[in-house]
Amino acid sequence: MVKEEQGFDNRPDNTAFTQQRLPAWQPMLSAGIVIPGFVLIGLAFIGIGVGLFVTSQSIQVLEFDYTGFETDSRCFKCSDSDGKPCTCQLDFTIKELFKGTVYFYYGLSNYFQNYRRYGVSKDDEQLSGDLDNFKSPSDTCSPYEYEDDRKTKPIVPCGSVANSKFNDTFKLFQKVNGSNKQVPFNGKGIAWWTDYNVKYRNPSISPLKHAFNGTVKPLFWPRPAYELDTSDAANNGFINQDFLVWMRRAALPDFRKLYRRIDEGDYKQGLPAGDYVLEIAYNYPVLSFGGQKKVVFSNVSWMGGKNDFLGIAYLVIGSMCIFMSVVMLIVYAKFKFPEED
Repeated sequence: MVKEEQGFDNRPDNTAFTQQRLPAWQPMLSAGIVIPGFVLIGLAFIGIGVGLFVTSQSIQVLEFDYTGFETDSRCFKCSDSDGKPCTCQLDFTIKELFKGTVYFYYGLSNYFQNYRRYGVSKDDEQLSGDLDNFKSPSDTCSPYEYEDDRKTKPIVPCGSVANSKFNDTFKLFQKVNGSNKQVPFNGKGIAWWTDYNVKYRNPSISPLKHAFNGTVKPLFWPRPAYELDTSDAANNGFINQDFLVWMRRAALPDFRKLYRRIDEGDYKQGLPAGDYVLEIAYNYPVLSFGGQKKVVFSNVSWMGGKNDFLGIAYLVIGSMCIFMSVVMLIVYAKFKFPEED
C-alpha cells in the first residue's frame, strides 16, 4: 500500500501542460496548398540558383600546377631536389584585367591534414604563450617534442602540424618594357581574427628571441619562430600570419590556403592584362607521398570564391520541385476529377 501511494506521488500534476493536452495547430495539407507551395519553392530556388551560377561565372580564376613531375615543366629540376633550396619560374599571360582585390593561394593535393594523430600533434598551452609550459612540450607532440632522445632541448613550436609548415615562397613580376616590375604582396590579415587575437599568443617576453632561449626550431624549418618574417618584427612567433594559416587545418585532402592579397599600389584595381613571371622558391617536397602543388589567382564576389556547384544544386532542387508539382497536379486531376462515363 505504501509503494502504491509512493507511485501516485511520483505522478506529474494533472495539468494541460504536464499531461500534454495543450492546444496545437496542425496543418491540413491539401492539393490546393501543397501544389502551389512546391511551385513557389521551386521558382525561388531556381531564381537563387540562376543568381549564384551567373555570379560564379563572373569570378576570374587562374590556376597553375608547379609540382614539376613532368620533364617539360619549368620546375622539374626542383621536384627532385630533396628539400634543398631551388628556384624556378612560371611564365603566364593575363588577357584582360583581373578585377578587384586578387587573392593568391597555394594549393596541395593528397595531403591529409584531417588525420587525427596529425591534428592533435601540437601543444595548445605552448602556442598560447604560457610560460609555465613553454619549454615542457606535451606528449601529444611526439615524436617532435625534443631535439633528441636525451630531451635536453625542447622543440618550439612542437608537433607534426607545426613541423610540416608549408615553406615555399613566391614573388610575382609583371613584364613592362623589357624589365620585370615586382607586384607587391599584402600579407596582413590573411589569418582568422580569432587565431591571431585569441587562440595563439606569443610569450610576454621582450625581445621575443629571449623567450626561445634553450629551445630549438622544428626540424624542417629554415629559421626559428622568432625570425619567420625578417621584414616585420611584429609578424613573428606564434602570431605569424603564414604560420596561423597553416595551423588551421584543412578538412579535405585537396585544399588551398591564402598566401597573399594583391591590392596595393598600381595593382589596387587588380592585375592588368600583360605578361607575368612567378618566381618560386621550391622548398616543400611532395612527390614522396604522391602530392601535387599549385598556385591559384582568384577574385571574389558577394558569394565568396568561384563555386559552380552551389548554383547548380539550387537549380536542380528548384527544377525537381517544379517537376513534382506537375506530377502531383496530374495525379490530383486524374483521381479527384475522374472522367464521366
